[in-house]
Amino acid sequence: MLLVAIIFFIMLFLNMPVAFAIGIASLSFFLIEPNLPVEIVTQRMVAGTQSFPLMAVPFFILAGNLMNSSGITKRLIRFANALTGHLVGSLAHVSIVLSTIMGGVSGSANADAAMQSRILGHQMVARGYSGGYSASVIAISSLITATIPPSIGLILYGYVGQVSIGRLFLAGIIPGILMMAVLMVVSYAVAKKRGYDQDTELKRATFKEVVISFRDSFWALLFPVILVVGIRFGIFTASEAGAFAVMYALVIGFFVYKELKWKNFVKSVEQSVLDNAAILLIIATSSILGFLITYDRLPQTAAEFLIGVTSNETLMLLLILLFLALAGMFIESTVLVLLLTPIFLPIVKTVGVDPVHFGILMMTIVTFGGMTPPVGVTMYTTTSIMKVPIEEYIKESVPFILGVLVLVLLLVFIPQIVLWIPDLLM
Repeated sequence: MLLVAIIFFIMLFLNMPVAFAIGIASLSFFLIEPNLPVEIVTQRMVAGTQSFPLMAVPFFILAGNLMNSSGITKRLIRFANALTGHLVGSLAHVSIVLSTIMGGVSGSANADAAMQSRILGHQMVARGYSGGYSASVIAISSLITATIPPSIGLILYGYVGQVSIGRLFLAGIIPGILMMAVLMVVSYAVAKKRGYDQDTELKRATFKEVVISFRDSFWALLFPVILVVGIRFGIFTASEAGAFAVMYALVIGFFVYKELKWKNFVKSVEQSVLDNAAILLIIATSSILGFLITYDRLPQTAAEFLIGVTSNETLMLLLILLFLALAGMFIESTVLVLLLTPIFLPIVKTVGVDPVHFGILMMTIVTFGGMTPPVGVTMYTTTSIMKVPIEEYIKESVPFILGVLVLVLLLVFIPQIVLWIPDLLM
């Protein structure tokens, strides 16, 4: 397995696409191991994509793209602005609240950050906010989509680890809301200190304006509620919820808001095909590596090593999260979930950590890696769209990073914050 790891990282540093890096590195193991027939590679790639729970991923990706094309996003921006437009750093708060709401629509941190960078990013800079502050708010607030249902990462974690996706969805609600609160406090403190919005008249929306914006956004806001309630009461599984989400987006776009035109529909389908192709190719090649990890008894070896270091539940969790944070700085979150869940989930179960609790922490940390240097995908997406220098982003993101880390520690030491809703309802 050492050779596989070396080849994998060499491929990454040579800018080889991740799916090919995993596939080629895994194939090398079969070429030097005489007891394993090469035919297993094809079998595992096919078997890795033949899963009913996995169908939720392409459905939710298509639903998110359709909702972004159907006028839902601009209505949600108006609603978020009505709620927070009177606060110091108002556009930053709009971005954070929008990420919380959009988490139930897009399910993707990078998609959320890209959309907000185009719509809100330049408005924030024009209002007088620094480019680094604006980019930091947009990029790091997209972390909320890692836990707010329907998080694509949670679906993949549940699929790989055989953990209830319904419980994961419910468990992500409170951490997502707390993340929103923490980031709003940090953004307010920074904006207040720098005097943002001092030359702008911040007017609190009237109750009537809030009600009107809520009414306009009602069908968008209703979607995550239907999703959670439907899964909780067994009306549909996570995969069936994805199919429902697509139909819901089509009905709202074509018949309620009447803004989803045939041209936009075709573009949404084309974008979804590209998004899904990239993810499913990674899943297929990761299935080969997953087989090798099991064959080489890597989970058992890692468990023995870590338990040899400590058997304390909290310390074990902190060590694993530290490793995931470092790995997340270099490797995309989807890849980490598929590669590392089979290794670390058995270990945390051994010391008594709830797999749902670990799933929320893992998704938060590995997604957070996308907002940090040196190779954070979300960081580069946001800064490139807004044309903000990376060094300015890094400097301005420090208060937000500290806020996120404080919240993660709180979730580690008080697991009931994560588990309260799933334990109550399921």
